[in-house]
Amino acid sequence: MEELTPIALLIDQLKSEDTQIRLNAVRRVSQIAKALGPERTRKELIPFLTELVDDEDEVLSALSEELGNFVELIGGSEFAATLLPPLEALAASVEETSVREKAVNSLNKVGQSVPSESLKDTFIALIKRLSSGDWFTSRTSAAGLYYVAYQKTSDEATKKELRTSFYALCRDDVPMVRRAAATHFPKLISLFTKEQVKDEVLPVFVFLSNDDQDSVRLMTVELCAAIGRVLSQEESLQAVLPVALNCVSDKSWRVRYMVADKFCELGSALGPELCKAHLVNSFVKLLRDSEAEVRTAAAFKVEGFGKLIPMELIIKNVIPSVKELVKDQSQHVRAALASNIMGLAPSLGREKTLECLVDIFLGLLKDEFPDVRLNIISKLDSINSVVGIDLLSQSLLPAIVDLAEDKQWRVRLAIIEFIPLLCKQLGVQFFESKLSNLCLSWLGDSVFAIREAAALNIKKVAEVFGPEWAKNNIIPRVLSLYTHPNYLYRMTTLFSVTQLAPVVGPDVTATSMLPLVARMVDDSVPNIRFTVAKTLHALIPLLDAAVVQNQVKPALNKLAEDSDRDVKYYSSLALQQAV
Repeated sequence: MEELTPIALLIDQLKSEDTQIRLNAVRRVSQIAKALGPERTRKELIPFLTELVDDEDEVLSALSEELGNFVELIGGSEFAATLLPPLEALAASVEETSVREKAVNSLNKVGQSVPSESLKDTFIALIKRLSSGDWFTSRTSAAGLYYVAYQKTSDEATKKELRTSFYALCRDDVPMVRRAAATHFPKLISLFTKEQVKDEVLPVFVFLSNDDQDSVRLMTVELCAAIGRVLSQEESLQAVLPVALNCVSDKSWRVRYMVADKFCELGSALGPELCKAHLVNSFVKLLRDSEAEVRTAAAFKVEGFGKLIPMELIIKNVIPSVKELVKDQSQHVRAALASNIMGLAPSLGREKTLECLVDIFLGLLKDEFPDVRLNIISKLDSINSVVGIDLLSQSLLPAIVDLAEDKQWRVRLAIIEFIPLLCKQLGVQFFESKLSNLCLSWLGDSVFAIREAAALNIKKVAEVFGPEWAKNNIIPRVLSLYTHPNYLYRMTTLFSVTQLAPVVGPDVTATSMLPLVARMVDDSVPNIRFTVAKTLHALIPLLDAAVVQNQVKPALNKLAEDSDRDVKYYSSLALQQAV
């Protein structure tokens, strides 16, 4: 009985008037099930949970999620159908969409576990009830369950019944039900035969594509791709292409946005011939759309679509539209283009990249919006692999300097992360003359995340150019900051030592960096002193035992007697490592 006391308490909590208490109880409901055992869970707990359906959405959302993981707790797949009643109630009558979606996800999990011999009388019977429910919420939820049921059943008559029932949802009077059916239709089509697609699906597909609600029509874009993958190119030309082209010219920008967003999938499904002959002009139309959101979505697909069509079509049709986008009024369109355009370089080759893309690259590099410049710099490797970076280095530098000094610290952080890539591509001479001072200036930035990233950046640059270069060029300049009056610079010196030590090796660490760290034991700022202790702790595994005994331990012993308790704590941890 003692064992069941907390169970009784949790059940009381499930009846509490306080929503948070009920929510916490639902999140621990699996513990109740484990304590009760499978039989009592089936006979007592599940009926009790079924009564909880009239509750706050947050509680019902948690309950919907929990029940999906209950199959093993009720005794395995043999009893999986026991979980269907509470989930059916949640999927059928709750108004909140997120609750119903979680209930549908859990129903699909449970449905996968229902034994095949009882599938028709349990899971499929549930789908039929939901599909014919009076409330649209019930029918909307039903649409998400057909895939699992169709996949699991092998009876052809049952499959035909399921198809017919699903087509009825596609033609439902309520737009939200039609939208739900259209959303789940592409996945379901993957289980149909080609004949079923041609004879049954196509009429429903045309019906949905002519829907008066744009929320339904936009879902037909993915249907185009799903059907195109099943049909031959000739069949797709007749049945799918007209719908796809109508979507490109749809009066609703949401439909045009969806087709732009899914354009590469659509092109791949329809095949190279249809793509080349019919989709190029449609893509250009989307790049020149009146709505910025549509142009943004299309700009993101420039690289992907470029891989589906011949180079001459890219140059003749796509590039002119892309050049217009460089001056687009929307910064989001330009940022999308900047993140994508250089991906065309490998498809075009060196000569055509120099001819067609370099001017676009340079135009975006001078953009007033930081994200545009950042995105173009982040794709340097694409153009470098084709034409080399030397040609662009003089244009790159002003953009890098501007970004490095941007007032938004996240922009400064992003450019720091690209410095190692630039080092690889521009070489040591360019770094020393143009970027070295910039990298060191970040070590004293007012934002901690920048200082931390700058120290890591120094390490990565050292890895690119080698330990000998780091010893002669970077370490002396980093270490010179240890006497700086601003303690942040001194702190960053210690961060940099921790990062550089694994790169330069034990000898350089012991001769060049350790003496300075030991000198900082007497710093007046406690934060510096406990960072010294942490730095020495990090260096111990990298140093020879004799160096640890003769140089590290005396410094740590001194810190162990410090008046600041944090300094004492970190030095004691380090001393344990030094034994």
